[in-house]
Amino acid sequence: MPDLVCSDCGTIYPVESLIWLCSCGGMLDVVAFDTTVDAAALPGRAPSLWRYAEALPIAADPTITLGEGLSPLVPARALPHVQLKLDFLLPTLSFKDRGAVVLATLAKQLRVESAMVDSSGNAGTAMAAYFSRAGIDCTVYVPESTSPGKLAQMRAHGATVELVPGSRADTSAAALRAAGQPGVLYASHVYHPYFLHGVKTYGYEIWEQRGRSLPETVVVPVGNGTMLLGCYLAFSELVAAGLAEWMPRIVAVQASACAPLEQAMAQGLDSPVTLDGSATIAEGIAIAAPPRGRQILAAVRATGGTIVSVTDRQTAAARQELADEGLFVEPTSAVCFAAVRAAVDQTFDSASRTSAAAESLLTAESVVVPLCGAGLKSPTSTTRYS
Repeated sequence: MPDLVCSDCGTIYPVESLIWLCSCGGMLDVVAFDTTVDAAALPGRAPSLWRYAEALPIAADPTITLGEGLSPLVPARALPHVQLKLDFLLPTLSFKDRGAVVLATLAKQLRVESAMVDSSGNAGTAMAAYFSRAGIDCTVYVPESTSPGKLAQMRAHGATVELVPGSRADTSAAALRAAGQPGVLYASHVYHPYFLHGVKTYGYEIWEQRGRSLPETVVVPVGNGTMLLGCYLAFSELVAAGLAEWMPRIVAVQASACAPLEQAMAQGLDSPVTLDGSATIAEGIAIAAPPRGRQILAAVRATGGTIVSVTDRQTAAARQELADEGLFVEPTSAVCFAAVRAAVDQTFDSASRTSAAAESLLTAESVVVPLCGAGLKSPTSTTRYS
């Protein structure tokens, strides 16, 4: 299993150490390893994310996997240039299963007996499920405002749920204070880089499902940036291996009530702006201070993409439009469709410094949009906005 390396100072840590942050304060990545997938062997492999075994830092454990991955890629009825990837159909109803199964598999191999994680909901439900399958106790720190459906999922899988008063940032702070206990894995979807390598299979699937080609634009919701950074990993690896001809432009979407990355992109900054963040129906991306913010901004710029924001009104309307197509998703999943709709209808905020660039990218000939979480996770957010 590949070790971990600090993105700032280059210090290498054994993966067995359970380290989740460098002593210098830098974020950890997985040390470089050969990720070239045997494309010729793919047709004979199981229909799950584990079909890209060469690109993953750990081998599948048949006692833990639930066959996650290879979610459908379907055309959008209302927007012919858009394909929708239905990750809300994964076992715990969100894309976070991709990273959770990798971390749970790692924890079992390392003989970890207890794990902890902080989450706005979906990562917590995914970790609770997969750590339960691995036979490992799991504690999940979540904001007390977390949707009841997500809390019910976590508890159903046997996780200990710690409700934290205040914002998502308060929850992260509480988890960080509790992290570092001897023998306990901080299975953070933000800090532990093995999670990102599970998520990157989303990008590999897009490539394979589109006839081994990548679209012009990939749109992703961004809070902590795990899907975005996973996509960037996948696309970089595919291009480096000669399996894809180009790097898709990544357009990241934030909620306008909490958009530190969009504001940084607009101002040409290398780090997210500092803000408190307001409440938004897109709870999964309400991250005021993303720890991997510098990496997110660098990745988006490297692809020639940009970052935009949408209002709760636009998000709710997009959620309803998707429901009319038979796709019931949570608000966080609707923000990307809302951004494409705004580009098509030319209804972006005219004062936004990033919307002009986004409009051309979001109306390109081929655009892929993820639907990351099921609507049943947030069933009360169904208001129709006039």
